Amino acid sequence: MEAVWEKIKSTIKQGIPGHSFKMWIEPLNVSQTDRSHWVVYCPNFFSKNRVQGLYGEMIKGAIQQSMGQDCELKFEISSKVGTTNNTNGGNCQMQLPTENARPSSGHFLRREFTFERFVVGGNNDFAYSASLALASRKATQQNALFLLSKTGMGKSHLSQAIGNHILSIYPQERVYYTTAENFSNEMVQAYRHDDIDKFKSKYRNQCDVLLLEDVHYLSGKERTQIELALALDTLYESGKRIIFSSCYLPADIPKLNDKLRSRLSYGLISSIDPPNFRTRVRILQKKLGINGCRMPEDVIHYLAAELTDDVRQLESGMNGVAAKSSLLGMPIDLNLAESVVKNIVRQRKRITIEVIKKLVCKYYNISGEEIISRSRKQNLVRPRQIAIYLSRHYTDAPLQSIGKSFNRYHATALHSINCIERGIKQDSSIKKQVGFFRTKLESGKL
Repeated sequence: MEAVWEKIKSTIKQGIPGHSFKMWIEPLNVSQTDRSHWVVYCPNFFSKNRVQGLYGEMIKGAIQQSMGQDCELKFEISSKVGTTNNTNGGNCQMQLPTENARPSSGHFLRREFTFERFVVGGNNDFAYSASLALASRKATQQNALFLLSKTGMGKSHLSQAIGNHILSIYPQERVYYTTAENFSNEMVQAYRHDDIDKFKSKYRNQCDVLLLEDVHYLSGKERTQIELALALDTLYESGKRIIFSSCYLPADIPKLNDKLRSRLSYGLISSIDPPNFRTRVRILQKKLGINGCRMPEDVIHYLAAELTDDVRQLESGMNGVAAKSSLLGMPIDLNLAESVVKNIVRQRKRITIEVIKKLVCKYYNISGEEIISRSRKQNLVRPRQIAIYLSRHYTDAPLQSIGKSFNRYHATALHSINCIERGIKQDSSIKKQVGFFRTKLESGKL
């Protein structure tokens, strides 16, 4: 049987990428109940779900080709690698907590952010595989992962899924989940309260897994960068697992010292792209199933075809349709979906960088020439930063194009975006001003 299975695996290996074979097919074992009935044993629930969905037909075809006859295929979970008779493997998978998981330090992990609930497509296949490998301790050569995507693509979901998976299998692991901004704030507080040694020990000696989100917020924070780089050195040397996430590559984050940039680039960098139509359909079906909602297939396909920016926009459209149907007592059909979607799509198409420039200039009583000038006067810097932030938020223009529109390099544009994002959280006047512009842009009353 072992020789037959090795031959079958060799056939499968020719049809899929090497990393996919090593990750999903290599750990599998098989047995026969009779000549035409085969059982494929997977090491855990996630493997079973993934293999059955993506490679089930391929495995079945390879077996039939090797045996010269049709066969029936069944997938089960086995607790032992190499086992061929364990049919009670389903009991080996530990259940995730029913409440948000509390890591050893930092934020709560959202309980719904699991690998099982993450919809895999061509846009995120590698990021998913790399994340699951790291969480399952199968990434023998890489203990660090850098998840890269623009907002709303699922990098936070994957990052927290790693934490949830580790805590479900290894509850004794010390998992620290936090954002770069909170890491910086925590360090500042440690210095203020003369508690810096405790802070250093926490991240260097008491952490098994570090999940650090939005590392681009470290731009310009020199002291925090030094401390984080030292902590990462210790974690790397100890073989601990580290997961970063960001909207930008380490090389594109401005005002980052070379040592930290090197540490962030040390691990595997995996990008998540916008989902294609088929994946968007599956995302909607998955979320509807989780929420216990039903929508006609033509409405699902309409939403997937129209809402193409990111997963959050897709979910917003789905929730909008469900809410409008519930509040107005209307059936969910294409007419209802169109009434919800047209506002979302129209806003996206109408708002351009030039529209944003004109709105900001009008409000602050400055000219179009002034907002793109090289002047560093405060009465021009803040409007310029807000306009750049809004351009990033409301348009699909890449960072380089936004910077060029304001006569700035992309690194300066990123710095402006970070300044306003921090200002919204820390300064009520900035939050109020940005809120005013958002209301104007989204209402269409410019």
